[in-house]
Amino acid sequence: MAFDRYVAICNPLRYSIIMSKMVYVLMASASWLSGGINSIVQTSLAMQLPFCGNNIINHFTCEILAVLKLACADISLNIITMVISNMVFLVLPLLVIFFSYVSILYTILRMNSAAGRHKAFSTCSAHLTVVIIFYGTIFFMYAKPKSQDLTEDKMQTSDKLISLFYGVVTPMLNPIIYSLRNKDVKAAVKYLMNRKLN
Repeated sequence: MAFDRYVAICNPLRYSIIMSKMVYVLMASASWLSGGINSIVQTSLAMQLPFCGNNIINHFTCEILAVLKLACADISLNIITMVISNMVFLVLPLLVIFFSYVSILYTILRMNSAAGRHKAFSTCSAHLTVVIIFYGTIFFMYAKPKSQDLTEDKMQTSDKLISLFYGVVTPMLNPIIYSLRNKDVKAAVKYLMNRKLN
């Protein structure tokens, strides 16, 4: 999405050439394939571990971090693969998004028309909102330092809530955030708000 916004704003005349159907298919296929491979690697490494204790996952979902807490063997290989996947799936895309938006911001600020700047900013606002919500919760979940101040119960509760937020709330907000850019949806929301106020 950041690359799409970058091409639309920084190279608008070449948009249809650069963002062809083949490019969309390749980008979607690469993300699905790499995500699938990462899941297979993480799952197969976790399945090889011996588990001890009551084997009850104290979580809403079968989150990899919750599963690894049950292991009674060395999980250093799992941690190494998780760090690598965090770099590939969190840091790298965030860098691409960051540099795309730096270029977009530079292009927008060079525009002469205030209406053009406003339209360009509004084009990016929905995507930036989703990126901030999604990456903020993901980074908090997978890249946070383990604090000594929090008790185990408080950490488990916060982990559950964060997992619920990025796994359920963020995908649920996506259609709402993106549809609020639609003129018909805006008009319907204004109509409903005015009707409730009157």
